[in-house]
Amino acid sequence: MKFLIIGLGSMGKRRIRNLRALKNHTIEGFDLREDRRKEAEQKFSVKTYQSFEMAIQNRFDAFIISVPPDIHHIYMKEALKLHIPFFVEASVVDDDIDIIIANVSEQNLVAAPSSTMFFHPAIKMISSFVRDGFVGDISSITYHSGQYLPDWHKYEKVNEFYVSKKETGGAREIVPFELTWLVDIFGFPGSVTGLYKKTISIEGAENIDDTYIGLFDYGKFVLNLTIDVVSRCATRQLLINGSKGQLKWDWSNNFLMVYTPESEWTQYKYEVIEAENGYNKNITEQMYIDEMACFIETLEGKRKFVNDLEKDHKILKLLYSLEDSWDKQHKIFIK
Repeated sequence: MKFLIIGLGSMGKRRIRNLRALKNHTIEGFDLREDRRKEAEQKFSVKTYQSFEMAIQNRFDAFIISVPPDIHHIYMKEALKLHIPFFVEASVVDDDIDIIIANVSEQNLVAAPSSTMFFHPAIKMISSFVRDGFVGDISSITYHSGQYLPDWHKYEKVNEFYVSKKETGGAREIVPFELTWLVDIFGFPGSVTGLYKKTISIEGAENIDDTYIGLFDYGKFVLNLTIDVVSRCATRQLLINGSKGQLKWDWSNNFLMVYTPESEWTQYKYEVIEAENGYNKNITEQMYIDEMACFIETLEGKRKFVNDLEKDHKILKLLYSLEDSWDKQHKIFIK
């Protein structure tokens, strides 16, 4: 297959690596920035284009849209015009999404919104334990996902990329990124109460809210979600309380811990490959490779992709409801 990587920043380069790991694919790239085109050419020996118009003079089997979230819609609409299947990175802005969803459906086109955490081995294990009723009836879930924004791209300043903009701020983006896998396991909540605010000073991030907290009410249990980009040590910690036991996950460890009265704490290990150089050691490259493999298998008609634009939009609305709850100081019921 022949792929066009649209955007050759951090995620665009990652997608080139992913496709290279899966072998036997032709990869070309487009970016308006000359330095990024040259880096991709030198590092990966891929052909690049300085304009989208030049790129689409050629035939491609699929687009990989890895530009900043606030311009995802531009290239999704271009893919629809050309009837080309596409994968798009995690979104936080839903510009024109209703029109895009309708056109994707009309064309019966493969449209794959990123769902990276689905492919993390810990998430697969957590999903299995919950679905099998291993911890019993759930009473509460507490999850904290924290990172330090300047650590995202150590080779450039925070104000030099999209995470410094209020609409696409780092913490705001991670809320739907995490909710994508949480909703897959636990379903959609009935209501949400939340808050979001700026808590500390980070150079270049003056205009964003760095912390989001949401209480998602499921009727029989509550999910307490904290997302921030001020944690000096990158953190993902989960605790599930159930009638039969507890489940704990700290992504710094390659195992889950499950407590039951019969066996007390039991460790369940999983394997991960190392992170790419320059990334947090816990960000295993394997989940990104597996995500691309899933997309390719979807293109080949072998399976259905794990996420779709309708569900992705519904998850974005959870973020907007959280913000609306804080702005209006009341609980938002989910429709």
